Amino acid sequence: MSEPEKPEAAAEDGHHPAGGKLGLLILGSIGVVYGDIGTSPLYAMRESLHAASRDGLTRDDVVGVISLLIWTLTLIVTLKYVVLVMRADNNGEGGTLSLVALVQRALGRRPGWLLGLGMVGISLFFGDAIITPAMSVLSAVEGMILVAPAFESYVVPVTLAIILGLFLVQRHGTQAVSILFGPIMVLWFLVMAGMGLMHVGDDLSILTALNPIHAVTFLADNGLASFIVLGSVFLAVTGGEALYADMGHFGRKPIRIAWGILVFPSLTLSYLGQGALVLANPAAAANPFFLMAPDWFLLPLVILATCATVIASQAVISGAFSMMKQAVRMGLLPRLEILHTSESQYGQIYLPKVNQILALGVVILVIAFGSSSNLASAYGIAVTGDMVITSVLAFVLFRRAWKWPLAGVLAVIGPLLVLEALFLAANAMKVVDGGYIPIFIATSMVLIMWTWLRGTAHVQAQARRGAVTVEALAAMLAKSGRLVDVPGTAVFLTSDPEMAPAALTHNLKHNQVLHARNLIVGVNMSTRPYVKDADRLEITPISDRFTRIDLKFGYMEEANVPKALTLAKKQGIKFDIMTTSFFLNRRSFKSATKGGLPLWQERLYRSLARSAADATDFYRLPTNRVIELGQQLMI
Repeated sequence: MSEPEKPEAAAEDGHHPAGGKLGLLILGSIGVVYGDIGTSPLYAMRESLHAASRDGLTRDDVVGVISLLIWTLTLIVTLKYVVLVMRADNNGEGGTLSLVALVQRALGRRPGWLLGLGMVGISLFFGDAIITPAMSVLSAVEGMILVAPAFESYVVPVTLAIILGLFLVQRHGTQAVSILFGPIMVLWFLVMAGMGLMHVGDDLSILTALNPIHAVTFLADNGLASFIVLGSVFLAVTGGEALYADMGHFGRKPIRIAWGILVFPSLTLSYLGQGALVLANPAAAANPFFLMAPDWFLLPLVILATCATVIASQAVISGAFSMMKQAVRMGLLPRLEILHTSESQYGQIYLPKVNQILALGVVILVIAFGSSSNLASAYGIAVTGDMVITSVLAFVLFRRAWKWPLAGVLAVIGPLLVLEALFLAANAMKVVDGGYIPIFIATSMVLIMWTWLRGTAHVQAQARRGAVTVEALAAMLAKSGRLVDVPGTAVFLTSDPEMAPAALTHNLKHNQVLHARNLIVGVNMSTRPYVKDADRLEITPISDRFTRIDLKFGYMEEANVPKALTLAKKQGIKFDIMTTSFFLNRRSFKSATKGGLPLWQERLYRSLARSAADATDFYRLPTNRVIELGQQLMI
């Protein structure tokens, strides 16, 4: 099986493409990676000032909030992600699961706490993928109220129309329009920077916010009350995880360059400009971003902001598809239907069920909350939790894999963990006002993954009872003369290649035939995103008629079994797809009288098992060569 073409950007440092290719990757990263964090100025400053103005807004409050915004970007995004965490790539890939895989490799095992952190991280990211489109598109469409106040009653319907349109086009892929993402987002950042520069002169004292002492002073002067402000300030870095999660698509260097030369300066100038405007005109605190624009530019700005938020939503939806695919490949979720929407770009995929769940969740949030200000309370907990998990995993990785001294790890990661813990505590104060939404989503996701893992382990234990090894079965069949020999090859897919597959024993029992060649094929997922053809399969001869083949796929790859088996020809295994039958085991379940799963978990597991994608399609088996045999298990 030829290895899927990896993005050129996923190469190790020092092998990045040069010249025009690098420029295209930088442009692409601006359009995809920075959509979420790039639209945060629409609401982060507004919500932070609103939180700080409960007892009246002073000049020191405005400067302090701007200082908090800028230094939060500096410490969490620039220092943590751009400088530190992006060094931890798994063969060029990033994201929570890549970090889990790296830690697992460093530890030499997968302890329960590591698996738990990975599950929570995935679940929080999924919650963020539901909240981000609702929050971003609502905040952009609300800008129309400044153009035409009568538009207020149309904000929710227009937002729903945009969001539904976005989810409906997912099945067709985004290749045709994604070429516009980069240029539109570049224009967006340049417009933000330009408006910020226009207004910095409104009150040059805002430049003192670049001194972090103002952020520290604000926190010290406001005490516990500053926690409310911190919860809103954190909105400025939502989307920061995308720098690491999308590293495999664009590479470290393009993402770092884009952040340094355009994104970070534009965000900084936007916040400084908004702050200066509010210092000069306190009434502008109601919506400082849009009020920076001159009247003639307000409508074009709303249109541009809407385009930017749609791009940000598309990026987080694509990220959710990729994350769910990785979770399936690592056995955390049942098989999901995965469709490729581009012939030239391997990473462009569409998961119908995930798309439906996301769309339903976003629509419910828009209708339930009605405005971006109301929804802001639900935003933040998922991102802060995910960032804390990333820092904990990075701590273990730096210490165990990179062999940093404990003092060094504590000095670098410790302060970041403390800062993120403060943000998490601040966002936790918004649980009653809407923060329960991401907690509910994450809890539900963790429960589903835990049930799938536990149920799968229970089913495998049940299947092993009374089963015999392939070696023992082969020895027994060698002495038996009652079976009918048939030509060709039989491939038996199994999750436990050491034991005789149920499909094999059922075929022998009921059909009493034995093929000339029998391949017992196990499909395993590597902790690496991609596996080279040289490492794709391991062949273990059992007898003259039985061979065990262990296939290994990266968690970012497609598990194309027939294509992988063609590699066995080079190692002497005769394989002709036209004379091969693929045998699958279809399981059904009955409740165990004792020792089974709790009733609620059994029902959930059954539901998940029924929803799993067809194994024939998932493993890319030829439909006219597949035979399914049933097996009933107690659960």
